[in-house]
Amino acid sequence: MALTKTQKQNIISDLKDKIERQKAMVFAAITGLKVKDLASLRKEMKKNDCELKVAKKTLIAKIFQEKKFGVDVKKLNGEIALGFGYKDEILPFKTLYDFSKEHENLKILGGIIGQNALGEEKALTLGQLPGKDELLGRLVGSIASPLSGLVNVLQGNIKGLIYALSAISKK
Repeated sequence: MALTKTQKQNIISDLKDKIERQKAMVFAAITGLKVKDLASLRKEMKKNDCELKVAKKTLIAKIFQEKKFGVDVKKLNGEIALGFGYKDEILPFKTLYDFSKEHENLKILGGIIGQNALGEEKALTLGQLPGKDELLGRLVGSIASPLSGLVNVLQGNIKGLIYALSAISKK
């Protein structure tokens, strides 16, 4: 069923709002993806402070020309879904990448971070990176590692002193 002019205007204004608020955007082909899988993807994206929006290529292309992103959406294959990341730049890429491992009909086609367009390879690479929380955990672990080693060394010296003193007191 064809959309009316007011419906198209509503979709365009909604997409413009989402594009203004986003830190990162992912393009994904969803042709052949079941409705229940799409619903579970939307829930997963929402859990990660992201959002998934499906729209016609012509409407997306109209907005991208206006914003001068330099991406020709019409050349992308299949139905297009846009994944928006509002708090973390990597999270929408990671969420879609993890979902695409389980669902072969979902294909990541590219993305945008800020005003910079990314190709398919870079988008997939970003999806394979560890998340922000995991990276922060690794950083804390690497900072804490030398400190815990120092504590163990100091404890070893104290234990040796205690053993020597107890051996002297037994004589």
